[in-house]
Amino acid sequence: MSEFNQNALAVLEKRYLLRNAAGQVIETPDQLLQRVARSIANHQPEEKEFYTRLSKLEFLPNSPTLMNAGTAMGQLSACFVIPVEDSLPGIFDAIKNMALIQQSGGGTGFSFSRLRPKGDAVRTTHGVASGPVSFMKIFDEATEVIKQGGKRRGANMGILSVNHPDIIDFITLKRESDVLHNFNISVALNTQFMQAVEHDREIDLINPRTQKRVKSVSARGIFDLIVDAAWKTGDPGVIFMDEINRRHPLRELGEIEATNPCGEQPLLPYESCNLGSINLAKMTKNDRPDWDKLRATVRMAVTFLDNVIDKNKYPLPQTRKITLANRKIGLGIMGFADMLIGLGIRYDSEPALEMAGKIARFIKLEGHRRSQELGKEKGSFPNFKKSTWYKKGYRSMRNGTVTTLAPTGTISLMAGCSSGIEPIFSLEFTKEVLGGTRLSTRYERTAATVTSFEIAAEWQVRMQAIFQKHCDNAVSKTINLSEKATAEDVRHAFIMAYELKCKGITVYRYGSKPQQVLYREDTGEPCCEI
Repeated sequence: MSEFNQNALAVLEKRYLLRNAAGQVIETPDQLLQRVARSIANHQPEEKEFYTRLSKLEFLPNSPTLMNAGTAMGQLSACFVIPVEDSLPGIFDAIKNMALIQQSGGGTGFSFSRLRPKGDAVRTTHGVASGPVSFMKIFDEATEVIKQGGKRRGANMGILSVNHPDIIDFITLKRESDVLHNFNISVALNTQFMQAVEHDREIDLINPRTQKRVKSVSARGIFDLIVDAAWKTGDPGVIFMDEINRRHPLRELGEIEATNPCGEQPLLPYESCNLGSINLAKMTKNDRPDWDKLRATVRMAVTFLDNVIDKNKYPLPQTRKITLANRKIGLGIMGFADMLIGLGIRYDSEPALEMAGKIARFIKLEGHRRSQELGKEKGSFPNFKKSTWYKKGYRSMRNGTVTTLAPTGTISLMAGCSSGIEPIFSLEFTKEVLGGTRLSTRYERTAATVTSFEIAAEWQVRMQAIFQKHCDNAVSKTINLSEKATAEDVRHAFIMAYELKCKGITVYRYGSKPQQVLYREDTGEPCCEI
């Protein structure tokens, strides 16, 4: 029998359990797990192991797999990137593709950097372009209408290059309180820009249609604007595209321009990736990490996520083609803060960073080892010989990438553990889920129990960087700051993330959004979703 707590049962009934045509729930939580295990497994021993791990809440896959495995929908992936071409048909093809993906429970990411800037010529109509920001609002409205079948809140990532002529409009977009409710936004920064900030030089803004310079602007002026907007509203985040592409094992296939909605999964155009997370709170024994249990769970999880690729019903033919060619998976963790508390280690300490490094490296190595074994058994992913794996001397690899650190917002609630690699939010907090339902979580204060706003930004960025060092894809982490934090604190976090080779960063100052998902129980005030 499964070990779901009351909060988990409430979420399962609200979002995950199958219903009949009349809207009545027709399966139990145990039957859900049996459905998932049965539909993902290739044979009876796999089904038994999958069910055992799921029912003990030692591992959970991303929400679309839990919702759709064994159903007619059958779409199992969480993360998609859709290209947006610089034409009206291209833009609305992207909106149509987004709608199909979000209807099935997936999240979508876009780079709008190819769109010509506001005021640029449109030869077919002899008019002028309205620019990427105006089209983003259409994408947002479409997401609002779809609402992913009422099961999940629609989620998008919008990215714009720092060299785009409309970059200032993009950076300041979220200062309006009633725009882009269904978008996270991030500025794509490059090494040249960061060096220009450091040395107080100008950068060129380039028209993507003509590839000609529109004007030159102060890099520090743009960076100051990003910092100020993030301090005021939590948006935009920043993404370090050079670092992403430098470490992408399939860079021979082209440049990555966008990520999924929470930034942890950089993807090529039309690619998808399915995620799953190991519950570290279940991976201890006698006040120490249980390395044997963790190894077995990693091996099972890689097998599970690889199976998902073949069982998946893809919403787009382009997505099916490139996903099967690259076979990316994203195995991550949740319950890290709970594990530290159980081991008596403060999150903001050198022993915590040391533990993070040991765990991240262990999962990476064991995950890669299992993917190599699967490559020998079933064949490497078709683009293997174009990858850096092959160039480094690997003889087989089943998956183009293996590890990703997702935020695990809902599945960690189901598992009854802390989210992703985040510290615990507060000793008492409430999460608002779909339809306004509020679920409360409480922790007992111990010597090791430090909460988000008691932890300096520096420790949080260092923690993200440690995990990033051992992660194939990227890390979703919110750097939480108190309401008293200054713009200079935000600037320091951004620069530190760049210097420590993070692939991106999001900073949130308490109280800078009027409506959010998490609330501190002691004040009723809102804060960010982590």
